[in-house]
Parts: sequence; C-alpha cells; structure tokens
Amino acid sequence: MRSLLRSLLSPLFRWHARLVAPRMVYGWRAADRGWRAHTRVSTHTYIESPELLAMGDHVFIGHHNFIDASGGLTLGEGVQITNHCSVLTHSSHRALRLERQAYWGHPAPSGRERAPTSIGEWSFVGPHSVIAPGSRLGAGVLVKAYSFVRGEVPDFAVVEGRPARVVGDVRELDRAWIEREAPASFSGEQREAYEAWVQRVERAERTSPRGGGVAGAAAGRDPADSTDPYNARWKP
Repeated sequence: MRSLLRSLLSPLFRWHARLVAPRMVYGWRAADRGWRAHTRVSTHTYIESPELLAMGDHVFIGHHNFIDASGGLTLGEGVQITNHCSVLTHSSHRALRLERQAYWGHPAPSGRERAPTSIGEWSFVGPHSVIAPGSRLGAGVLVKAYSFVRGEVPDFAVVEGRPARVVGDVRELDRAWIEREAPASFSGEQREAYEAWVQRVERAERTSPRGGGVAGAAAGRDPADSTDPYNARWKP
C-alpha cells in the first residue's frame, strides 16, 4: 500500500518541485522605465527598493541573491551576479547594538550605515560573495567565490578573500586565453573588439575625476600606497 501511495504521489511532488523551482526571467523594466530586453533575473532573488536600482542591459542575477538597492545601487552593462550573493547598500549591525530594544521600528537608528554601491560593466561576482555598502567596483572586475568586498576595486582586478584583496588582472588572464585559443575559437575581429573595449575603459580611468574604477588621486591617495587594500600590484 505504501509503495502504491508513493508511486501515485511521486509525479505530483515532481510537478510541484518544477512549479516552484528557481527560474530565470528574461527582460527587466528598469527604474527609468526603460526595457532591458537582454537582462535575466531569477525568480528566487530578492531586490529591495528596485526603484533605486540603476541597471544596464545584459545583466544576469542568478538564484538566491539579496540585492539591496535601498541606498542606491548601480549595476553596469553586462554585470553578472551568480548565486547566493549579497550586494548591500546599508548595514545595521552597529545600530542594533547602540539602540537595542529601541531599534525596532526606528526610522533612523543611530549607527546605521547607508551608502550607494556600484559595480562596473562586465564585472562578475562569484557565488557566496558579499559586496559591502559603499563599495565601488570598476569595469571588468572578477570577484572570486566566497569573497567579502569593501571599498574601491580597480578596473580589471581579480579579487578574492575575506577581506578581498587584488590577486590578479583579468587582462592578463584574457590575453593568455586568446593566445592559446585563437584563431580556433576567437577570431581576429573578436580580439579587436575586446582590445577596443579595454582601451576605452583605460582611457575613461585616466580622464575620470575619480580615477576610473579606483578613487585614485581624487581621493587624495597615492596609487602606490601599500595601505590601500585594493592597491593594484598588477601592471600589464
């Protein structure tokens, strides 16, 4: 009898699992009312304050992420956020300790941090990573899995760890792959397009008041300052 019951219920359970399973939804209506036709967002990702999320097209946000836009969040074109990530624009742990019972329902508790966060175009955030409030990641950044990122990250940096540190440069990784694979799977035209994009980002970094993906001289820091946790040690 039990075996018969299982055989009858099993298809129902499988149907229910498929019905509620995470799915990628194509297309996104942005806060500016523009339609991002090539953007994909999981049904199992929560976006807080979507009206404060500025997002380009070709963005991918996978399953089981918490995307906090309450303090203002910018995701550049082509940003990919994989799974089980938190991208934050506010932090309340200090306010919780300072206010304790008074924290509940407080509209502006003492010690609460709120700051806009941005992730530059064509950056990739690996699984189980946290992007802290106020962080600014440059273009083409690779955040390895299980990283905790806070502060400024240069364009094209590879970062990993808790706290995250610069451990490489994606331009070196990309060009090494191109040399291995071309022309079998990467045409000369594709390489020219890639190099044109890299050069555009590099020019923007040189001319930007904030130094591109890094706060640079605009923040009053020497780019060679070894106390900067995101000091770029890789110079292609």
